[in-house]
Amino acid sequence: MILYAATSNPGKLRDFATAAAAHNITVLPLPGLQTIPAPPEDEPTFAGNARAKALYYSQHAPGLLVLADDSGLEVDSLDGAPGVRSARYADDQHFPSAPASTTDERNNACLLRALDGAPPNCRRARYRCVLAVARDGHVTHTAEGAVEGELLTAPRGTGGFGYDPLFFIPELQQTMAEISLETKHDLSHRGRAFRALLAQLAR
Repeated sequence: MILYAATSNPGKLRDFATAAAAHNITVLPLPGLQTIPAPPEDEPTFAGNARAKALYYSQHAPGLLVLADDSGLEVDSLDGAPGVRSARYADDQHFPSAPASTTDERNNACLLRALDGAPPNCRRARYRCVLAVARDGHVTHTAEGAVEGELLTAPRGTGGFGYDPLFFIPELQQTMAEISLETKHDLSHRGRAFRALLAQLAR
């Protein structure tokens, strides 16, 4: 089975490919993705955005099983923010851009500023992911996963992407950016959602 992922994010593609390989499923980038105008992603929930993206991109890829996801970070003391705006958090907050800083670094710095002075018991957060598969404009499967953690006061680790250097997993005493790809697949929100999706596809 081949799933065509509607994302150009190399971190997501790597995570999907690692998870799928153990189930004899191949995940490839959606052909021609760069030439397809991006949908607005203006739904208020992860599930709404994942379904909308899968439907939209499947209409540009007749006959193919198109995989789309929406995922992000929910911080309890920020009323669930950044949430569905995780990838655009710094832009939403009009956070200044440092020279040569990446989008991830800017988002992380913006989040640290929002949590400045927050005690440890106010730094609980979770990563959440919803996946949707569609073919020819019809959603065929959806699945979701989440992982609980805490946010550090400074980044740690060089792996992963997004908020991984700040997302600390107490039971491992490591951040998401410090663990191996295999461990990340086992416990991450995306890995859990993908395993749930694979179980549906197997049936």
